[in-house]
Amino acid sequence: MIKVGVILSGCGVYDGSEIHEAVITLLALDRAGAEAVCMAPNIDVAVVNHLTGKPAEGETRNVLVESARIARGKIRDIAEVKVADVDALVFPGGFGAAKNLCNFAVKGSDCAAHPEVARLVREIVAAKKPLAAICIAPALISSILGNDKLAHKLTIGSDKDTAAALTKMGTEHIACPVSNFVVDPLNKLISTPAYMLAGSIREAAEGIEKMIEEVLKMIGNKR
Repeated sequence: MIKVGVILSGCGVYDGSEIHEAVITLLALDRAGAEAVCMAPNIDVAVVNHLTGKPAEGETRNVLVESARIARGKIRDIAEVKVADVDALVFPGGFGAAKNLCNFAVKGSDCAAHPEVARLVREIVAAKKPLAAICIAPALISSILGNDKLAHKLTIGSDKDTAAALTKMGTEHIACPVSNFVVDPLNKLISTPAYMLAGSIREAAEGIEKMIEEVLKMIGNKR
C-alpha cells in the first residue's frame, strides 16, 4: 500500500493545522486507497483561543498531542520518521505551519524550519519523492529549499506580500486559483492555495483533492 506522510502542526487554524485542510487531505488519501502516516514534532507551543482569536495567556499545549486529535491517536513523532517510511509528504496549512513547523509568522523571509521537519523535507526532495504543501505551508518549504539554494516553484495563491516573501527566500512563485495547483516537476513539488483564497470548505477541497490526485500519480509513475 502507498504510504503518504501527513505532517501536522497542532489542532486549529490559529495555532496548529487547519482542520478542514487536514481532514480533506486524509479523506482524499483514504478514498484513493493510500495510507496516511500522520506525524508532528513533539514540542510545546503557545495557544490561541479559537472562540476569540486571541492568545490564551499562560497556556501551552503539545503539538504532537494536539495533532493526535486530528489523527484519532494514530500519530508518530516526526523525529522517529525516516524517508524510507513514506512514499510522499503532505503539509496541510494553518498558522501552525508558519508558527510551529517554522517561524515564518514571526520572522518572515528570515525564518527557519524546525530541525526535524527540515531534515525530512530535504530527505524527501533528495529521494525524488513527491512533496505537497497546502495554504501557507509552501512558506515552510521555501525556507528550507531556499536556504539550500535549490531552484524551485511553489504557490500560495495570489497574496502579493506573502508571494514576495517566498520570492525573497528563493522560490519562483506561481499565481494560482483556489481550484487548482502548481507543479514543480523537477523537484516533485505540488502546492495549492486552499484557505489562502478559499471562501468555503468546498472551495478548499477542490484544489486539495486535485493536488492529492497528482501526488498519487507521481508516486505511481515512479513505482
